[in-house]
Amino acid sequence: MSNQITHGTQATNLADILERVLDKGIVIAGDIKVQIADIDLLTIKIRLLIASVDKAMEMGINWWQSDSFLTTSAKDKEMEEENARLQKRIEALEEKISC
Repeated sequence: MSNQITHGTQATNLADILERVLDKGIVIAGDIKVQIADIDLLTIKIRLLIASVDKAMEMGINWWQSDSFLTTSAKDKEMEEENARLQKRIEALEEKISC
């Protein structure tokens, strides 16, 4: 006689669950509100989306592509814009000096 325990349902491992969540996406939302005498002192809205990069882009979410802390291309673009602003300020100052 075998001492093995058999289950009626097949167990799902963590990798399968993670794959499903990333494929479909999951949203967790909540609000925190601090009030005293019906006066709102603080309101915090928390929204969390867990999904794969492909799924997020499919939904139109791609904020990380323009975040200078996450991509070098965004940082380069930010530096180019700052450089252009500084060049304009220098030109304006040079015009004031030459007049």
